[in-house]
Amino acid sequence: MRPIAQSKKLQHVRYDVRGPILVEAERLEAEGHKILKLNIGNTAPFGFEAPEGILADMTHHLPESQGYSDSRGIYSARTAVAQYYQSRGLTRTTIDDVYIGNGVSELIMMVLQAFIDNGDEILVPAPDYPLWTGAVTLCGGVPVHYRCDEDNGWNPDLEQLEAAITERTRALVLINPNNPTGAVYSEATVRGMVDIARRHDLVVMADEIYEKIVFDAAVHHHTASFADEDVLCLTFSGLSKAYRVCGYRAGWVMISGPKHLASNFLEGFTLLSNMRMCSNVPGQHAIQTALGGYQSINELIVPGGRFYEQSKLAARLLNELPGVSCVEPKGALYCFPRLDPAVYPIEDDEAFVIELLRAKKLLVTHGTGFNWPETDHFRLVTLPDAGVLTEAIGRIGDFLTTWRP
Repeated sequence: MRPIAQSKKLQHVRYDVRGPILVEAERLEAEGHKILKLNIGNTAPFGFEAPEGILADMTHHLPESQGYSDSRGIYSARTAVAQYYQSRGLTRTTIDDVYIGNGVSELIMMVLQAFIDNGDEILVPAPDYPLWTGAVTLCGGVPVHYRCDEDNGWNPDLEQLEAAITERTRALVLINPNNPTGAVYSEATVRGMVDIARRHDLVVMADEIYEKIVFDAAVHHHTASFADEDVLCLTFSGLSKAYRVCGYRAGWVMISGPKHLASNFLEGFTLLSNMRMCSNVPGQHAIQTALGGYQSINELIVPGGRFYEQSKLAARLLNELPGVSCVEPKGALYCFPRLDPAVYPIEDDEAFVIELLRAKKLLVTHGTGFNWPETDHFRLVTLPDAGVLTEAIGRIGDFLTTWRP
């Protein structure tokens, strides 16, 4: 029998958050080493549990969750999502504008499959959540990265973004609050990006999964609120981060703007929804309770709350390391520090984080894994409690004092 090879469609697809670095971590674990994994924003291993009301509601509805649901999602979940956006000023949102999926990741794949033709260009931020770049590539599109400006709080460079648009550009991806940088975009930035989409007849795809995790005076602005009725906007969000239920896979996409011009696209998206039958039904039953119940996330994002304190601590400790600088996150669950190339001339940042892993049994993700063009950054998850986080950054500091290129 001839060798069985992977599809050529995967040739340029990367997902380094769980790539070779995780393989090496698993090899070390098999040898008996304990690895501190700060490569993925998975809340449960760090003591963040689902609110009791969500668990109770899912348990209560399990007997009626054994069959397929409507492929777009159960009525109560879609109604709750529609009402959530109505309460935030998007008063025209209806249940028909909402599709439920197995987390935002599944919906990103489905939307892009329904939207992209071979060679279509999609504007994606750099750095980005790498699923976006990988999914665009897998669907036959061309990801074109626009740079976010570290010196401007990681807000996108709007001039460079607009200059990257060509006749093949069809959509603009916006990740706010941002993974991996922790940026929360200003109103002017969000408005500016929507205005660019308006001028160039682009669809906006707004990944807002961290919308409830913002600190201090930072304000999250829903992209759809600036799109009006002349810019098609697809807003992605879900329960995994704010409600600490990553494994429940409960997310949604809300479609706003000139839907009458997108009927053909929406027909294709609905076709794909039908083909996968439906998303996880027990997880769907968590949505109404989560959005309508007590918002325990609010306790975590203020002084004294773990999300808040750990983010502040991580940024401070990283900035105290020689040759390391970190823009303090305004939201989300990550830091994206810079290693001064004059101090740490790193040629291969993946090799660098694997060396760190082997030496200190600490797993982080290299910056190029988020499609950042230089080898001078890495991403650190800020979910461990203060003691573990202090120890982890201490290990990084110890490693840097002995590292040589």
